[in-house]
Amino acid sequence: MMKEIIIKTTKRTEFIDITSQLRQVLVEQGLQSGACLLFVPHTTAGVTINENADPDVQRDLGWALEKLIPVDMGFHHSEGNSDAHLKSSLFGSSQYVIVENGTLQLGTWQGIYFCEFDGPRTRKLWIQFLGK
Repeated sequence: MMKEIIIKTTKRTEFIDITSQLRQVLVEQGLQSGACLLFVPHTTAGVTINENADPDVQRDLGWALEKLIPVDMGFHHSEGNSDAHLKSSLFGSSQYVIVENGTLQLGTWQGIYFCEFDGPRTRKLWIQFLGK
């Protein structure tokens, strides 16, 4: 069964920790063993797994991305968000997470982040559960 989470972003570039929301959906679905596929159906957003113990990591990711791919690089795309398309491609639109004993199998310091690169917007994250 597929589930959808609606995410409202507030900044042009933002990393939103969605780990607890995903854990809640997992409990509601009752999946004990398998995996969940996370998919972002947008071309200027993504999803990643990274450290969630120190918020400076997310700040540093945003800072480094802006240095690597600034908004005003002189792109040709007329919508003014080519930087967001590139950043989204770097992070990717999907992640798989193993589920065992009804729990997301993440490392000690890992969290799951929705990555906004063209906000603020209202976004979707689709979750497909695989297993039993």
